[in-house]
Amino acid sequence: MTCIGFLSVAPVVEGSMSEHVADAVAALEEFDVEYETTPMGTIIEAEESRALFDAAHAAHEAVDHDRVETFLKIDDKRTVDQRAADKVDAVEEHLGRPARSDGE
Repeated sequence: MTCIGFLSVAPVVEGSMSEHVADAVAALEEFDVEYETTPMGTIIEAEESRALFDAAHAAHEAVDHDRVETFLKIDDKRTVDQRAADKVDAVEEHLGRPARSDGE
């Protein structure tokens, strides 16, 4: 997969947004993408940018609220086949250890 994205979709509300974020994440299931949700957003991987944009749009639309903020950052490597995990592996190779504070 060559198109990697970072997606954050959330309503502008007081209190917990987790229910709305869950709606956005669930919308990704309808698309040919792989994803992993983290505390700060969701990493999405797709073969083509169109699939990633379509999935991000669906996630945005899935949040049923009067105001929704969406952040999408894309790394579209067009001449290299690289997955998100490969990018982390490269950093860990330079570190000589896992790229987290607990060392796991």
